[in-house]
Amino acid sequence: MNVCRRVALCVLLGTQAALVSPLRAQGLDGRDVNAWPARVSQHDATGETISWQGAGPLLFRQPVAGGSARGFRPLWVEMRNPTGEFQAGYFLYPLFSYARDETTYRWSLLELIRRTDRRAGAEPPRSQFDQRGGLEIWPFWFWRETGDPELSFRGLFPIAGTVRHKLGMERVRWVLFPLYAEVEKRGAVTTHTPWPFIRVTRGAAHGGGFWPFYTSVEHPGVSQSTHYLWPLGYDVTRLPSPDDPSGAAPRRDVGFLPFYARSTGPGQYNVSYGWPFFGHTEHTQPKLYREYRYFWPLLVQGRGEEKYINRWGPFYSHSIVKGYDKRWYAWPLVRRAQWEEEGLLRTKTQFLYVLYVSHRQQSLARPSAPVGTLRHLWPLYSTWDNGAGRRQWQFLSPFDVLFPGNQKVQHAWTPLFTLARHDQRAPGDTRTSLFWDAITWRQYPASAGREFHVGPLFSVVEDATGKRVAFGNGLFGFQRTTAAGGWRMFWLDFRPKTVTTSARSEP
Repeated sequence: MNVCRRVALCVLLGTQAALVSPLRAQGLDGRDVNAWPARVSQHDATGETISWQGAGPLLFRQPVAGGSARGFRPLWVEMRNPTGEFQAGYFLYPLFSYARDETTYRWSLLELIRRTDRRAGAEPPRSQFDQRGGLEIWPFWFWRETGDPELSFRGLFPIAGTVRHKLGMERVRWVLFPLYAEVEKRGAVTTHTPWPFIRVTRGAAHGGGFWPFYTSVEHPGVSQSTHYLWPLGYDVTRLPSPDDPSGAAPRRDVGFLPFYARSTGPGQYNVSYGWPFFGHTEHTQPKLYREYRYFWPLLVQGRGEEKYINRWGPFYSHSIVKGYDKRWYAWPLVRRAQWEEEGLLRTKTQFLYVLYVSHRQQSLARPSAPVGTLRHLWPLYSTWDNGAGRRQWQFLSPFDVLFPGNQKVQHAWTPLFTLARHDQRAPGDTRTSLFWDAITWRQYPASAGREFHVGPLFSVVEDATGKRVAFGNGLFGFQRTTAAGGWRMFWLDFRPKTVTTSARSEP
């Protein structure tokens, strides 16, 4: 066997040692074990595996809030609770998802096919409302069984069926749609024969008509509406509600678009000519406000107690609505918004919506406190800084700005495109990786330690107790300890025992 084959075999043996028993092969407390591309793992000070990644970015396990995430990206990602019990799984998210709790399970296919039912062996429902069995194949099949006839339904569209509490309506029933359809909303039942042309309303309201030529519906004591040549002509009157002051006038909207539209009510007047291009608004209740529109939405001037608009589109626009301050420069190029929320002053700056996005937040009570920032340069780069020493950045970053806060995307898709990543847990406590952990280096100030890995080929580990340089995961290398002094050479030592690192925080 020639020298090259011997070296290759020894490197392979070193890699296998790290794969079969990473804690034993590691031999160091709180250190990375890099056998890329097979497996790269991170450990705490006791040698416990915190997270690992294998086959490049494909296989993984890592801690998350409330448990752990693991899987084979992007095919399958699953979430488990702290005891290791399965909670949810996603196949080629968002293609298929599955989730369960103690009594029920739910799965969906692109949210178009959805199934919900009780788990086998689950305790019997405590009440009829606890039952949540159902299947939807949108928009064809709808079925839900709750044990209560008023909440249960089934239907095959367009043949026949009923659905309840969908799209803001209490009930929808159909037979050979569009020949017959019945819609119930706020106690009013409207029958269409066929839909949407001939309609009759009864119950809490009454009326009907032949759409779109003429329809009229009255809700006694609430409102009355008439439409002709919908949506061109309309006359809608809304009577005062119980919350309005005694003797308040009704609200009325009339118009024939696009020539004229007018809306009046207690302390409110709004009129448009050549709708929606020219108009005027005058409010004295509940807040003072006056607005003029010329070639809307290009030129708009509005002033009021809680609302301010100064728009010279598309060159410049500035509005303040209930404290939300927004500016556009050369729309849609630059947008800047500022508002107060949960004791923080938040500022968001965008260039072409997502091409560049910057979030900034600052404490209102402590203006001198550190400022947190989050920036995206799509699709190249994302960086985050909490202002108190914790920082992160990654390259490439095509998903984070498009799906902010979506952990499913962050677990299944983001790591596949992240060629470089840096994480600083505190000043001097950092970890940087390239090419899905093929190259990693980190430092931790507790023991003045640092380490550098190029897969299983080359590594340097150093702290206050000494330094170790290894090739082939311990095929050969050099080691120096503070106590003994000087360097010594070693062969086939895959478990370094002399150099140790001190405890440090979780990666």
